[in-house]
Amino acid sequence: MAANWRVATAALRRHLLSPPPIIFAAFRESTGALSAANQRRSYTTALADDDPRGKWLTLPPFSPTIDAAAVGKELSFDDGDSVVKGSNDGSTTALRWILRCRPDLPRNLVQKLFRLRQVRRQVVVVVPMSCELQRSQLKRVAAKESLNVGDRIYLPLSVGNDAPQPAKKERFLCSEEERKFVCSLVLYKDPAIIVLNKPHGMAVQGGTGVKTSIDELAATCLTFDKSESPRLVHRLDRDCSGLLVLGRTQTAATLLHSIFREKTSGASAYGVKKNIKSLKRKYLALVIGCPRRQRGQISAPLRKLVVDDGKSDRITVNDNGELVSTQHAITEYRVVESSPHGYTWLELRPLTGRKHQLRVHCAEVLGTPILGDYKYGWQAHKTREPFVSPENTRTKTSSPFGLDMEGGDVSSKQPHLHLHSKQIDLPNICQLLEKLEVSSDSDISDLDSLKFDAPLPTHMQLSFNLLKSRVETCDYC
Repeated sequence: MAANWRVATAALRRHLLSPPPIIFAAFRESTGALSAANQRRSYTTALADDDPRGKWLTLPPFSPTIDAAAVGKELSFDDGDSVVKGSNDGSTTALRWILRCRPDLPRNLVQKLFRLRQVRRQVVVVVPMSCELQRSQLKRVAAKESLNVGDRIYLPLSVGNDAPQPAKKERFLCSEEERKFVCSLVLYKDPAIIVLNKPHGMAVQGGTGVKTSIDELAATCLTFDKSESPRLVHRLDRDCSGLLVLGRTQTAATLLHSIFREKTSGASAYGVKKNIKSLKRKYLALVIGCPRRQRGQISAPLRKLVVDDGKSDRITVNDNGELVSTQHAITEYRVVESSPHGYTWLELRPLTGRKHQLRVHCAEVLGTPILGDYKYGWQAHKTREPFVSPENTRTKTSSPFGLDMEGGDVSSKQPHLHLHSKQIDLPNICQLLEKLEVSSDSDISDLDSLKFDAPLPTHMQLSFNLLKSRVETCDYC
Protein backbone atom coordinates (compact mmCIF):
# COMPACT_ATOMS: atom_id res chain seq x y z
CA MET A 1 0.00 0.00 0.00
CA ALA A 2 2.79 2.38 0.93
CA ALA A 3 4.63 1.53 -2.30
CA ASN A 4 1.57 2.36 -4.40
CA TRP A 5 1.23 5.68 -2.57
CA ARG A 6 4.90 6.51 -3.27
CA VAL A 7 4.47 5.66 -6.98
CA ALA A 8 1.38 7.88 -7.25
CA THR A 9 3.16 10.74 -5.46
CA ALA A 10 6.17 10.46 -7.78
CA ALA A 11 3.93 10.51 -10.88
CA LEU A 12 2.14 13.59 -9.57
CA ARG A 13 5.43 15.34 -8.90
CA ARG A 14 6.65 14.57 -12.47
CA HIS A 15 3.44 16.04 -13.87
CA LEU A 16 3.67 19.20 -11.78
CA LEU A 17 7.34 19.70 -12.57
CA SER A 18 6.85 19.23 -16.32
CA PRO A 19 7.61 22.41 -18.40
CA PRO A 20 4.67 24.67 -19.34
CA PRO A 21 3.13 24.45 -22.82
CA ILE A 22 5.19 26.13 -25.53
CA ILE A 23 3.49 29.20 -26.96
CA PHE A 24 4.17 30.14 -30.57
CA ALA A 25 3.26 33.79 -30.95
CA ALA A 26 2.37 35.03 -34.43
CA PHE A 27 3.27 38.56 -33.55
CA ARG A 28 6.09 40.46 -32.02
CA GLU A 29 5.31 41.59 -28.47
CA SER A 30 4.72 45.29 -28.20
CA THR A 31 4.33 47.38 -25.07
CA GLY A 32 2.76 50.25 -26.97
CA ALA A 33 -0.67 50.72 -28.46
CA LEU A 34 -1.32 48.95 -31.76
CA SER A 35 -1.08 51.01 -34.90
CA ALA A 36 -4.21 51.45 -36.98
CA ALA A 37 -2.70 49.37 -39.78
CA ASN A 38 -2.06 46.38 -37.47
CA GLN A 39 -5.15 46.48 -35.28
CA ARG A 40 -7.03 43.92 -37.39
CA ARG A 41 -4.19 41.40 -37.48
CA SER A 42 -5.11 37.98 -36.05
CA TYR A 43 -3.06 37.40 -32.93
CA THR A 44 -3.16 33.60 -32.91
CA THR A 45 -1.38 31.60 -30.26
CA ALA A 46 -1.01 27.86 -30.81
CA LEU A 47 -0.64 25.82 -27.64
CA ALA A 48 0.93 22.39 -27.54
CA ASP A 49 -0.82 19.79 -29.68
CA ASP A 50 -1.77 17.69 -26.66
CA ASP A 51 -3.19 20.69 -24.79
CA PRO A 52 -7.00 20.41 -24.58
CA ARG A 53 -7.41 24.15 -24.74
CA GLY A 54 -6.66 24.26 -28.46
CA LYS A 55 -5.93 27.58 -30.15
CA TRP A 56 -6.80 31.11 -29.04
CA LEU A 57 -6.66 34.63 -30.40
CA THR A 58 -4.11 36.33 -28.20
CA LEU A 59 -3.93 40.03 -27.40
CA PRO A 60 -0.70 41.88 -26.60
CA PRO A 61 0.29 41.95 -22.93
CA PHE A 62 -1.27 44.82 -21.02
CA SER A 63 0.96 47.84 -20.38
CA PRO A 64 0.05 51.33 -19.15
CA THR A 65 -0.31 53.80 -22.02
CA ILE A 66 -0.20 57.57 -22.28
CA ASP A 67 -3.56 59.17 -21.54
CA ALA A 68 -3.23 61.76 -24.29
CA ALA A 69 -6.59 63.44 -23.63
CA ALA A 70 -5.72 63.99 -19.94
CA VAL A 71 -2.26 65.28 -20.87
CA GLY A 72 -3.78 67.81 -23.27
CA LYS A 73 -6.14 69.03 -20.57
CA GLU A 74 -3.36 69.37 -17.97
CA LEU A 75 -1.09 71.06 -20.48
CA SER A 76 -3.67 73.67 -21.47
CA PHE A 77 -4.22 75.44 -18.17
CA ASP A 78 -1.88 76.85 -15.59
CA ASP A 79 -2.74 75.35 -12.21
CA GLY A 80 0.63 76.17 -10.70
CA ASP A 81 2.02 72.70 -11.38
CA SER A 82 4.63 72.21 -14.09
CA VAL A 83 4.43 68.41 -13.90
CA VAL A 84 2.20 66.52 -16.31
CA LYS A 85 1.04 63.04 -15.38
CA GLY A 86 1.12 61.20 -18.67
CA SER A 87 0.01 57.65 -17.89
CA ASN A 88 -3.13 56.08 -16.53
CA ASP A 89 -3.32 54.50 -13.08
CA GLY A 90 -1.50 51.40 -14.28
CA SER A 91 -4.57 49.22 -14.61
CA THR A 92 -7.56 48.74 -16.86
CA THR A 93 -10.42 46.29 -17.18
CA ALA A 94 -10.39 43.24 -19.42
CA LEU A 95 -13.28 44.66 -21.46
CA ARG A 96 -11.51 47.97 -22.12
CA TRP A 97 -8.26 46.28 -23.10
CA ILE A 98 -10.01 44.03 -25.63
CA LEU A 99 -11.84 46.99 -27.19
CA ARG A 100 -8.60 48.95 -27.34
CA CYS A 101 -6.62 46.16 -28.99
CA ARG A 102 -9.42 45.03 -31.29
CA PRO A 103 -11.56 48.06 -32.23
CA ASP A 104 -12.93 46.03 -35.13
CA LEU A 105 -14.89 43.83 -32.69
CA PRO A 106 -18.39 45.15 -31.83
CA ARG A 107 -18.81 45.92 -28.15
CA ASN A 108 -21.92 43.73 -27.89
CA LEU A 109 -19.97 40.76 -29.32
CA VAL A 110 -17.22 41.18 -26.72
CA GLN A 111 -19.77 41.47 -23.92
CA LYS A 112 -21.45 38.30 -25.17
CA LEU A 113 -18.12 36.46 -24.92
CA PHE A 114 -17.85 37.49 -21.29
CA ARG A 115 -21.42 36.38 -20.57
CA LEU A 116 -20.65 32.98 -22.13
CA ARG A 117 -17.45 32.82 -20.03
CA GLN A 118 -15.29 32.35 -23.12
CA VAL A 119 -12.60 34.94 -22.30
CA ARG A 120 -9.41 33.75 -20.63
CA ARG A 121 -6.56 35.40 -18.81
CA GLN A 122 -3.07 33.99 -18.52
CA VAL A 123 -1.91 33.76 -14.92
CA VAL A 124 1.25 32.38 -13.34
CA VAL A 125 0.93 29.98 -10.39
CA VAL A 126 3.61 28.62 -8.10
CA VAL A 127 4.01 24.85 -8.05
CA PRO A 128 3.24 23.39 -4.60
CA MET A 129 6.25 22.21 -2.60
CA SER A 130 8.50 24.34 -4.83
CA CYS A 131 8.48 28.11 -4.41
CA GLU A 132 10.82 28.59 -7.38
CA LEU A 133 8.89 26.62 -10.03
CA GLN A 134 6.01 28.38 -11.82
CA ARG A 135 3.37 27.33 -14.36
CA SER A 136 1.19 29.35 -16.74
CA GLN A 137 -2.54 28.71 -16.69
CA LEU A 138 -5.55 30.16 -18.48
CA LYS A 139 -8.42 31.14 -16.22
CA ARG A 140 -11.77 32.75 -16.91
CA VAL A 141 -11.84 36.51 -16.52
CA ALA A 142 -14.76 38.87 -15.89
CA ALA A 143 -15.39 41.98 -18.01
CA LYS A 144 -14.73 44.41 -15.14
CA GLU A 145 -11.77 42.53 -13.72
CA SER A 146 -8.64 44.66 -13.49
CA LEU A 147 -5.50 43.65 -15.35
CA ASN A 148 -1.95 43.86 -14.10
CA VAL A 149 1.03 44.89 -16.19
CA GLY A 150 2.01 41.99 -18.45
CA ASP A 151 -1.33 40.17 -18.27
CA ARG A 152 -2.43 38.60 -21.52
CA ILE A 153 -6.01 38.04 -22.70
CA TYR A 154 -7.13 35.09 -24.85
CA LEU A 155 -10.26 35.05 -27.03
CA PRO A 156 -11.90 32.14 -28.85
CA LEU A 157 -10.45 31.52 -32.28
CA SER A 158 -13.95 31.79 -33.78
CA VAL A 159 -14.00 35.52 -32.94
CA GLY A 160 -11.93 36.21 -36.05
CA ASN A 161 -14.73 34.80 -38.20
CA ASP A 162 -17.54 36.48 -36.25
CA ALA A 163 -16.03 39.98 -36.51
CA PRO A 164 -17.62 42.03 -39.32
CA GLN A 165 -15.30 42.81 -42.18
CA PRO A 166 -14.81 46.57 -42.63
CA ALA A 167 -15.85 48.08 -45.91
CA LYS A 168 -12.86 48.36 -48.20
CA LYS A 169 -12.11 52.01 -48.80
CA GLU A 170 -10.70 52.79 -52.19
CA ARG A 171 -7.35 54.49 -51.84
CA PHE A 172 -7.10 57.82 -53.61
CA LEU A 173 -4.68 57.54 -56.50
CA CYS A 174 -2.33 60.43 -57.22
CA SER A 175 -0.13 61.12 -60.19
CA GLU A 176 3.49 62.05 -59.63
CA GLU A 177 2.66 65.70 -60.32
CA GLU A 178 -0.18 65.65 -57.78
CA ARG A 179 2.01 63.95 -55.20
CA LYS A 180 4.69 66.62 -55.59
CA PHE A 181 2.06 69.34 -55.21
CA VAL A 182 0.74 67.82 -51.96
CA CYS A 183 4.27 67.38 -50.56
CA SER A 184 5.02 71.02 -51.43
CA LEU A 185 2.31 72.06 -48.95
CA VAL A 186 4.30 70.66 -46.01
CA LEU A 187 5.86 73.42 -43.91
CA TYR A 188 7.03 71.25 -41.00
CA LYS A 189 7.31 67.57 -40.14
CA ASP A 190 8.54 65.65 -37.10
CA PRO A 191 7.69 62.18 -35.71
CA ALA A 192 4.51 63.53 -34.08
CA ILE A 193 2.96 66.19 -36.34
CA ILE A 194 2.77 67.56 -39.87
CA VAL A 195 1.95 71.21 -40.59
CA LEU A 196 0.53 72.16 -44.00
CA ASN A 197 -0.14 75.44 -45.76
CA LYS A 198 -3.59 74.55 -47.09
CA PRO A 199 -4.51 76.18 -50.41
CA HIS A 200 -7.74 78.05 -51.01
CA GLY A 201 -10.58 75.91 -52.37
CA MET A 202 -9.42 72.51 -51.09
CA ALA A 203 -11.72 70.78 -48.58
CA VAL A 204 -10.18 69.46 -45.38
CA GLN A 205 -12.51 66.46 -45.14
CA GLY A 206 -14.56 64.54 -47.68
CA GLY A 207 -18.32 64.95 -48.03
CA THR A 208 -21.12 65.61 -50.48
CA GLY A 209 -19.78 67.24 -53.62
CA VAL A 210 -16.16 66.94 -52.48
CA LYS A 211 -13.88 65.23 -55.00
CA THR A 212 -10.55 65.77 -53.26
CA SER A 213 -9.82 66.43 -49.60
CA ILE A 214 -6.75 66.92 -47.42
CA ASP A 215 -7.80 63.87 -45.40
CA GLU A 216 -7.58 61.58 -48.45
CA LEU A 217 -4.45 63.15 -49.86
CA ALA A 218 -2.62 62.90 -46.53
CA ALA A 219 -3.35 59.16 -46.34
CA THR A 220 -1.94 58.72 -49.86
CA CYS A 221 0.97 61.16 -50.01
CA LEU A 222 1.98 62.15 -46.47
CA THR A 223 2.52 58.93 -44.53
CA PHE A 224 6.29 59.07 -45.22
CA ASP A 225 7.99 56.59 -42.83
CA LYS A 226 4.86 55.89 -40.75
CA SER A 227 2.49 52.95 -41.11
CA GLU A 228 -0.39 55.16 -39.91
CA SER A 229 -2.08 57.86 -41.97
CA PRO A 230 -1.96 61.43 -40.62
CA ARG A 231 -5.10 62.43 -38.74
CA LEU A 232 -6.97 65.73 -38.70
CA VAL A 233 -7.05 67.49 -35.34
CA HIS A 234 -8.86 70.71 -36.32
CA ARG A 235 -10.66 72.20 -39.31
CA LEU A 236 -10.39 75.03 -41.79
CA ASP A 237 -13.19 76.15 -44.09
CA ARG A 238 -12.85 74.99 -47.67
CA ASP A 239 -12.23 78.54 -48.95
CA CYS A 240 -9.92 79.46 -46.06
CA SER A 241 -6.20 79.03 -46.59
CA GLY A 242 -3.28 78.63 -44.25
CA LEU A 243 -1.91 76.50 -41.43
CA LEU A 244 -3.42 73.07 -40.85
CA VAL A 245 -1.99 70.68 -38.23
CA LEU A 246 -2.20 66.89 -38.51
CA GLY A 247 -1.19 64.23 -36.00
CA ARG A 248 1.06 61.46 -37.34
CA THR A 249 0.07 58.90 -34.68
CA GLN A 250 -3.08 58.15 -32.74
CA THR A 251 -1.50 59.39 -29.48
CA ALA A 252 -0.27 62.64 -31.04
CA ALA A 253 -3.63 63.26 -32.72
CA THR A 254 -5.55 62.67 -29.48
CA LEU A 255 -3.22 65.01 -27.60
CA LEU A 256 -3.52 67.76 -30.23
CA HIS A 257 -7.29 67.39 -30.44
CA SER A 258 -7.49 67.74 -26.67
CA ILE A 259 -5.41 70.94 -26.79
CA PHE A 260 -7.64 72.49 -29.47
CA ARG A 261 -10.78 71.40 -27.60
CA GLU A 262 -9.57 72.71 -24.23
CA LYS A 263 -8.71 76.04 -25.84
CA THR A 264 -12.39 76.44 -26.71
CA SER A 265 -13.83 75.10 -23.45
CA GLY A 266 -11.42 77.27 -21.43
CA ALA A 267 -12.92 80.44 -22.91
CA SER A 268 -16.25 81.63 -21.56
CA ALA A 269 -18.40 84.70 -21.30
CA TYR A 270 -16.66 85.45 -17.99
CA GLY A 271 -13.15 85.52 -19.36
CA VAL A 272 -10.35 83.35 -20.65
CA LYS A 273 -8.23 81.13 -18.46
CA LYS A 274 -4.52 81.84 -18.50
CA ASN A 275 -2.47 79.18 -20.26
CA ILE A 276 1.12 78.17 -19.73
CA LYS A 277 1.85 76.43 -23.03
CA SER A 278 -1.18 77.87 -24.75
CA LEU A 279 -2.38 77.27 -28.25
CA LYS A 280 -2.27 80.60 -30.06
CA ARG A 281 -3.73 81.25 -33.49
CA LYS A 282 -3.70 84.36 -35.66
CA TYR A 283 -5.57 84.91 -38.89
CA LEU A 284 -5.18 87.66 -41.47
CA ALA A 285 -8.31 88.91 -43.22
CA LEU A 286 -9.12 91.63 -45.73
CA VAL A 287 -12.55 93.08 -44.92
CA ILE A 288 -14.88 95.50 -46.67
CA GLY A 289 -15.12 98.67 -44.61
CA CYS A 290 -13.37 99.54 -41.37
CA PRO A 291 -14.31 98.74 -37.73
CA ARG A 292 -15.14 101.68 -35.49
CA ARG A 293 -12.42 100.76 -33.04
CA GLN A 294 -8.83 99.91 -33.84
CA ARG A 295 -8.84 96.84 -31.59
CA GLY A 296 -11.17 94.98 -29.29
CA GLN A 297 -12.66 91.69 -28.16
CA ILE A 298 -15.88 90.24 -29.59
CA SER A 299 -17.86 88.06 -27.21
CA ALA A 300 -21.04 86.92 -28.93
CA PRO A 301 -22.92 83.58 -28.83
CA LEU A 302 -23.56 81.82 -32.13
CA ARG A 303 -26.43 79.61 -33.22
CA LYS A 304 -27.28 77.60 -36.31
CA LEU A 305 -30.20 78.42 -38.61
CA VAL A 306 -31.58 75.86 -41.07
CA VAL A 307 -32.51 77.43 -44.41
CA ASP A 308 -33.70 76.33 -47.87
CA ASP A 309 -36.12 73.77 -46.41
CA GLY A 310 -33.34 72.02 -44.55
CA LYS A 311 -30.97 71.83 -47.52
CA SER A 312 -28.38 74.11 -45.95
CA ASP A 313 -27.61 76.05 -42.80
CA ARG A 314 -25.90 79.25 -41.71
CA ILE A 315 -24.49 80.55 -38.46
CA THR A 316 -25.73 83.77 -36.89
CA VAL A 317 -25.22 85.78 -33.71
CA ASN A 318 -27.87 85.05 -31.10
CA ASP A 319 -28.47 88.58 -29.81
CA ASN A 320 -32.20 88.40 -29.14
CA GLY A 321 -32.01 86.36 -25.93
CA GLU A 322 -34.06 83.46 -27.26
CA LEU A 323 -33.78 80.19 -25.36
CA VAL A 324 -32.11 78.24 -28.17
CA SER A 325 -29.00 76.10 -28.36
CA THR A 326 -26.05 78.48 -28.65
CA GLN A 327 -22.28 78.28 -28.51
CA HIS A 328 -20.30 81.06 -26.94
CA ALA A 329 -17.59 82.48 -29.19
CA ILE A 330 -14.79 84.95 -28.46
CA THR A 331 -12.56 86.72 -31.01
CA GLU A 332 -9.90 89.34 -30.49
CA TYR A 333 -9.23 91.68 -33.42
CA ARG A 334 -6.78 94.41 -34.36
CA VAL A 335 -6.70 96.78 -37.33
CA VAL A 336 -3.40 96.23 -39.14
CA GLU A 337 -3.87 98.69 -42.00
CA SER A 338 -6.75 100.64 -43.49
CA SER A 339 -6.88 101.44 -47.19
CA PRO A 340 -8.37 104.65 -48.63
CA HIS A 341 -10.16 102.40 -51.12
CA GLY A 342 -12.52 101.08 -48.44
CA TYR A 343 -10.71 97.91 -47.36
CA THR A 344 -9.03 97.00 -44.09
CA TRP A 345 -6.51 94.35 -43.12
CA LEU A 346 -7.46 92.75 -39.79
CA GLU A 347 -5.56 90.48 -37.45
CA LEU A 348 -8.02 88.02 -35.88
CA ARG A 349 -7.31 85.84 -32.85
CA PRO A 350 -10.03 83.23 -32.17
CA LEU A 351 -10.11 82.25 -28.50
CA THR A 352 -12.77 79.64 -29.28
CA GLY A 353 -13.09 77.38 -32.28
CA ARG A 354 -16.69 77.62 -33.51
CA LYS A 355 -17.88 76.97 -37.03
CA HIS A 356 -17.62 80.12 -39.21
CA GLN A 357 -16.82 82.12 -36.06
CA LEU A 358 -14.48 84.67 -37.66
CA ARG A 359 -16.68 85.19 -40.70
CA VAL A 360 -19.83 85.78 -38.64
CA HIS A 361 -18.12 88.04 -36.10
CA CYS A 362 -16.63 90.20 -38.87
CA ALA A 363 -19.89 90.46 -40.82
CA GLU A 364 -22.52 90.73 -38.09
CA VAL A 365 -20.67 92.25 -35.12
CA LEU A 366 -18.06 94.51 -36.73
CA GLY A 367 -20.17 95.19 -39.82
CA THR A 368 -17.15 94.51 -42.04
CA PRO A 369 -17.62 91.24 -43.97
CA ILE A 370 -14.54 89.44 -45.22
CA LEU A 371 -13.83 90.00 -48.90
CA GLY A 372 -14.98 86.93 -50.85
CA ASP A 373 -17.45 85.77 -48.18
CA TYR A 374 -20.70 85.62 -50.14
CA LYS A 375 -22.50 83.58 -47.48
CA TYR A 376 -22.35 86.23 -44.76
CA GLY A 377 -21.49 89.36 -46.76
CA TRP A 378 -23.57 89.03 -49.93
CA GLN A 379 -25.16 92.47 -49.49
CA ALA A 380 -21.77 94.23 -49.30
CA HIS A 381 -20.54 92.34 -52.36
CA LYS A 382 -23.71 93.25 -54.27
CA THR A 383 -22.87 96.94 -54.09
CA ARG A 384 -19.10 96.53 -54.27
CA GLU A 385 -17.12 97.86 -57.24
CA PRO A 386 -13.97 95.88 -58.18
CA PHE A 387 -10.77 97.71 -57.35
CA VAL A 388 -8.89 98.73 -60.49
CA SER A 389 -5.17 99.47 -60.60
CA PRO A 390 -2.77 99.95 -63.53
CA GLU A 391 -0.22 97.88 -61.60
CA ASN A 392 -2.41 94.82 -61.68
CA THR A 393 0.06 92.11 -62.71
CA ARG A 394 -0.87 88.47 -62.39
CA THR A 395 1.24 85.37 -62.39
CA LYS A 396 -0.34 82.35 -64.04
CA THR A 397 -0.31 79.34 -61.77
CA SER A 398 -2.12 76.05 -61.98
CA SER A 399 -2.98 73.18 -59.67
CA PRO A 400 -3.20 69.50 -60.62
CA PHE A 401 -6.44 69.27 -58.61
CA GLY A 402 -8.24 71.94 -60.60
CA LEU A 403 -7.87 74.61 -57.91
CA ASP A 404 -8.36 78.18 -59.07
CA MET A 405 -4.91 79.53 -58.27
CA GLU A 406 -5.16 82.47 -60.70
CA GLY A 407 -6.97 85.72 -59.92
CA GLY A 408 -9.51 86.05 -57.14
CA ASP A 409 -7.87 89.19 -55.75
CA VAL A 410 -9.43 92.52 -54.85
CA SER A 411 -9.64 93.55 -58.51
CA SER A 412 -11.74 90.51 -59.47
CA LYS A 413 -15.50 90.66 -59.89
CA GLN A 414 -15.74 87.52 -57.76
CA PRO A 415 -12.76 87.54 -55.38
CA HIS A 416 -11.75 84.50 -53.36
CA LEU A 417 -12.24 84.45 -49.60
CA HIS A 418 -9.55 86.64 -48.06
CA LEU A 419 -9.13 84.71 -44.79
CA HIS A 420 -5.78 83.11 -44.03
CA SER A 421 -4.60 81.11 -41.02
CA LYS A 422 -1.30 82.94 -40.66
CA GLN A 423 0.32 81.90 -37.38
CA ILE A 424 0.05 79.07 -34.88
CA ASP A 425 2.00 78.54 -31.65
CA LEU A 426 1.93 75.00 -30.27
CA PRO A 427 3.69 73.05 -27.52
CA ASN A 428 6.37 70.75 -28.91
CA ILE A 429 4.26 67.57 -28.99
CA CYS A 430 7.15 65.34 -30.11
CA GLN A 431 9.34 66.53 -27.23
CA LEU A 432 6.49 66.05 -24.75
CA LEU A 433 5.78 62.47 -25.88
CA GLU A 434 9.47 61.63 -25.60
CA LYS A 435 9.45 62.93 -22.01
CA LEU A 436 6.38 60.87 -21.14
CA GLU A 437 7.97 57.71 -22.53
CA VAL A 438 10.85 58.14 -20.10
CA SER A 439 8.69 59.07 -17.10
CA SER A 440 4.94 59.24 -16.64
CA ASP A 441 5.37 62.33 -14.44
CA SER A 442 7.21 64.81 -16.64
CA ASP A 443 8.36 68.34 -15.92
CA ILE A 444 7.14 70.63 -18.71
CA SER A 445 8.67 73.84 -17.41
CA ASP A 446 11.35 73.59 -20.12
CA LEU A 447 9.01 72.36 -22.86
CA ASP A 448 9.69 74.17 -26.12
CA SER A 449 7.04 75.91 -28.21
CA LEU A 450 6.76 75.58 -31.98
CA LYS A 451 5.86 78.70 -33.96
CA PHE A 452 4.60 78.43 -37.52
CA ASP A 453 3.97 81.14 -40.10
CA ALA A 454 2.32 80.48 -43.47
CA PRO A 455 3.01 82.66 -46.53
CA LEU A 456 -0.01 84.43 -48.03
CA PRO A 457 -1.87 82.69 -50.86
CA THR A 458 -1.56 84.15 -54.36
CA HIS A 459 -4.88 86.03 -54.38
CA MET A 460 -4.21 87.70 -51.02
CA GLN A 461 -0.66 88.58 -52.01
CA LEU A 462 -2.03 90.23 -55.19
CA SER A 463 -4.53 92.21 -53.12
CA PHE A 464 -1.71 93.12 -50.76
CA ASN A 465 0.31 94.52 -53.67
CA LEU A 466 -2.63 96.28 -55.32
CA LEU A 467 -3.71 98.11 -52.18
CA LYS A 468 -0.11 99.15 -51.47
CA SER A 469 -0.61 98.00 -47.93
CA ARG A 470 2.12 98.39 -45.35
CA VAL A 471 1.36 94.97 -43.92
CA GLU A 472 4.90 93.92 -44.73
CA THR A 473 6.16 96.18 -41.94
CA CYS A 474 3.81 94.41 -39.52
CA ASP A 475 5.36 90.93 -39.94
CA TYR A 476 2.77 89.74 -42.45
CA CYS A 477 4.86 89.43 -45.57
